[in-house]
Amino acid sequence: MAENDNSNPTPPPPPPPHEQTDPSTVTTLPDPELKPELPVTDQNEQQHQQNPPLQHTESETDSKDNTSQDVVAVEPEPEPEPVTEQRNLQQQKKIPQNLISFKEESNRVSDLSDSERTSLQQFKKLLTETLTDQQVSIYGVPLLSDERTDTILLKFLRAREFKVKESLTMINNTLQWRKDFNIDSLLDEDLGDDLDKVVFMHGFSREGHSVCYNVYGEFQNKELYDKTFGSEERRNRFLRWRIQFLEKSIRKLDFNPGGVNTVFQVNDLKNSPGPAKKELRVATKQALQLLQDNYPEFVAKQVFINVPWWYLAFYTMINPFLTQRTKSKFVFAGPNKSPDTLFKYISPEQVPVQYGGLSVDFCDCNPDFSINDATTEIPVKPTTKQTVEIAIYEKCIIVWELRVVGWEVSYSAEFKPDAKDAYAVIIQKATKMSPTDEPVVSNSFKVSELGKLFLTVDNPTLKKKRLLYRFKIKPYTE
Repeated sequence: MAENDNSNPTPPPPPPPHEQTDPSTVTTLPDPELKPELPVTDQNEQQHQQNPPLQHTESETDSKDNTSQDVVAVEPEPEPEPVTEQRNLQQQKKIPQNLISFKEESNRVSDLSDSERTSLQQFKKLLTETLTDQQVSIYGVPLLSDERTDTILLKFLRAREFKVKESLTMINNTLQWRKDFNIDSLLDEDLGDDLDKVVFMHGFSREGHSVCYNVYGEFQNKELYDKTFGSEERRNRFLRWRIQFLEKSIRKLDFNPGGVNTVFQVNDLKNSPGPAKKELRVATKQALQLLQDNYPEFVAKQVFINVPWWYLAFYTMINPFLTQRTKSKFVFAGPNKSPDTLFKYISPEQVPVQYGGLSVDFCDCNPDFSINDATTEIPVKPTTKQTVEIAIYEKCIIVWELRVVGWEVSYSAEFKPDAKDAYAVIIQKATKMSPTDEPVVSNSFKVSELGKLFLTVDNPTLKKKRLLYRFKIKPYTE
């Protein structure tokens, strides 16, 4: 789960700080002297691709009935915390965020600097001279056979700051380890599905990276914990599962120049067992050592959500080993900021429902929508109403999904015909929605006459909220 900078899509549980030594592969908190980054969603909202019969606008009505068409997604204010949680709040406020932007380096040879290009040429020449098996493959890519080799070699060069001899030693050690570990046969090994909810791939980031979710809290299940880490044999099995999941994920990446060959990682620390578990620490040490030595530069971004106060202790001890480039890949968010932080990097329709989005995994709950149907995001100011107006110009069936992250608002839906003497139809009367209600509201309405659909959210709280919705039309049926 939490992973080194040169890591894979499936990091192990949080590492004990003293066990990480490689500056290019350590996962930790950024420098506390850096001011917090405000994770906000992309202010350029996604525009709906709508069918001709429909047109919609968003109007925001405040307590004075003033209307504004300027809809911008902004960062919600921190939610008030009970006095009993004051300690956690104080610690969360100290969560360091990195303001240094990180742009993923190009793997096109033409984009390299002169010195980097020279290092790549030297590296390739030395590797050709030292390889005894010219048919060797790594990560499913035949080395020295096509231009994908450059992408692989650049990963090792960047992991060793373009020091050719050190990079050569690293890749030779990796090739030997892969042979000893018997990676090819591991791919077909049946290691069970007990950890499917601990680590899973779901959707893509806004930049096209596949997203890997690592859920620490699952190890609070004592039976699962013991089955995974209870003995040396079980820990070794976990390690093999780890590497197998990683290898299968890597085989789906595009190593062609310009292709997406890194993964976006989300590390959920909610209910994490913490660093006190000895068995977990042992498994972590084994996994991290293998990953940092043999899987360089496979992570584009590391986002830690639901960060607890105790995780800050890791930063103090590991920080001296980190480079600024390594730090720039990490983003941290406490529980109140987690959904908005994810939406900055991943569109809501790609984010699983349990993390604030609209994507429901392992379920066909609403077959009308998929992960490919775009979502519109609208901020809802404190103590105001937000109304989405959808104009309908011909008979149809309109279906929609809607949610407000955290709810604590009232929601209603109404259809108003254009005809002067027609009556409005209340589809959903104003209903107070609590955080324990269904996270996503789904509904449909058969439109037999022209008019407008109004979806209204009334936010009585002093907190900013985020409204997510999407809709589509289906043919009208009698």
